[in-house]
Amino acid sequence: MLLDLLTLFFLFFKIGLFTFGGGMAMLPLIQQDLVGRGWMTVTQSMDMVAISEMTPGPFAINSATFVGMQLYGIPGAIAATLGVVLPSVILCLLVARVLKKFQQNPILRSALFGVRPAVLALIASSLISIASTSLFPSGFPVPFDWPIFLIALLVFILLQTEKVSPFILIIAAGGVGAVFLHT
Repeated sequence: MLLDLLTLFFLFFKIGLFTFGGGMAMLPLIQQDLVGRGWMTVTQSMDMVAISEMTPGPFAINSATFVGMQLYGIPGAIAATLGVVLPSVILCLLVARVLKKFQQNPILRSALFGVRPAVLALIASSLISIASTSLFPSGFPVPFDWPIFLIALLVFILLQTEKVSPFILIIAAGGVGAVFLHT
């Protein structure tokens, strides 16, 4: 079990080290590593997203804790959480020290500007993965899950036009799912 915990720690350390742009950008890495190893199904990874978004705190930490707990209980949760947090702590300490000296450096500014499209691609990849799993639960192209699509569309519209709290929308969508969507 110690070897499994170390593997989980280093897997999330890698995810934490190479995830730029927030927690959703880590989804492709989680799916590639965890689903690829057979530690988690795609459906379980979507459940992880839902639970991680619903609970307070950063998405990356919530996801790591959830996955670790699912796989190895409390020791797994601790290993995965430390793994995903440690790279950020180390990098923040290093960057804070170095960035102050070089913040006006045009090469550094250009490099940071160049990271943005990669972050956008990671987030778009996550969106496509979540959408395909949610809208086509039995696989592409059929059957299309119209109720899920309509819930997603309504939540999107309410977020964009009415500025309804995401928390309220998540709770409401969960309630609608519990009452009307029996799987």
